[in-house]
Amino acid sequence: MIERFRAVLNGKPVEAEIDSRALLIEAVRDCGARGARIGCLTGDCGACSIVLDGRLVKSCLVLAVSAEGSDIVTIEGSRHAIADELRDAFVACSGFQCGYCTSGMIMVAIDLLQANPSPTEADIRRAVSGNLCRCTGYEDIVRAIGQAAEALRNKCTGKAENGG
Repeated sequence: MIERFRAVLNGKPVEAEIDSRALLIEAVRDCGARGARIGCLTGDCGACSIVLDGRLVKSCLVLAVSAEGSDIVTIEGSRHAIADELRDAFVACSGFQCGYCTSGMIMVAIDLLQANPSPTEADIRRAVSGNLCRCTGYEDIVRAIGQAAEALRNKCTGKAENGG
């Protein structure tokens, strides 16, 4: 059965006709937000991680019809200091190779840093443990998230990047 899907996607109202069995990741991508990736479709890889009504979710586990009228944010709509700092750190630390997992990793990292601006390495590893990366071995990803957290703390305290 075809359903009408309406939501606010990255700050803009969207509307689409979708199959009633469609997953949220499919509806989001059909509405033009292609940064979230379709990976495993079982909630194991995290490539589809988005924010749904203020909560981080794996959008492959959510039926699109259940998100009717919701506020949805994907990597494209993540426009704040944390997202910018994470993007810069992922580049600086080579926190990606093929890039398939990157948007999901950054969405998870945004969620982590909003809740905990001073995460330990263990906190970072725990946060990304629900996201799979087949390229980097996670070391550069963990380092990038830690570097972004430090840069954000330094900006808040007015410290220069060199610690001065």
